Amino acid sequence: MTWNINGTLGFNPGFDLAGVIALIGRWKPDIVALQEVDSRRPPKGEDAFALLQSALGQHGIPAHSIVTADGHYGQILISSYPVIRSEIHDISAPEREPRRAIQAELETAAGPVRVVATHLGLSIGERRQQAQLLLTLIGAADMTTVILGDFNDWLFVGSVRSALARVLPGRSRFRTFPSFLPLLRLDRIYCRPREAVHGMYTDRNARRLSDHLPVIADLAVTQL
Repeated sequence: MTWNINGTLGFNPGFDLAGVIALIGRWKPDIVALQEVDSRRPPKGEDAFALLQSALGQHGIPAHSIVTADGHYGQILISSYPVIRSEIHDISAPEREPRRAIQAELETAAGPVRVVATHLGLSIGERRQQAQLLLTLIGAADMTTVILGDFNDWLFVGSVRSALARVLPGRSRFRTFPSFLPLLRLDRIYCRPREAVHGMYTDRNARRLSDHLPVIADLAVTQL
């Protein structure tokens, strides 16, 4: 599951984190990538990263792109599977908002899974550069591989989609932004092999909580 949970455009102004957790919990995802996690917002004095991890999974890998005295902002990858190894990559473009990619290898009963969670930039140039960096993080075709997140990608020319789909042929196609009238496919899940995909879903109930809809995938881990 991937979801940008920041309540902009008048959505969720009080940052109903309990509502976010409840919606995610109904899907019972084994792996969750959340973007725009902001511990500077209510509930004051609470670490949103820690609260989300505690509620949703045994293992969490936070990536703080902005760090302040009042709290942190960024993304987190949460997993019910043990983390074999993980690394946070700085994929920021010069003079643009800081961006990170979380690379992890998870241990499942069916074998290891490589996961990359990210939130790409707003400009075409930085996304093109970041897409190439993501391709280096995918690695060899030696295990089931998933890239998920908010790609801010809605153009066809020079798109992130065209770069990633060549090597990660299984992908979601839902329009997720803005959540009240979805027009753009900003949030996606890509995977390899294509046969790993057993189903893709979204949840319109998320409209009151974020200006993005979540994307959920039912994937089977396969030995390559």
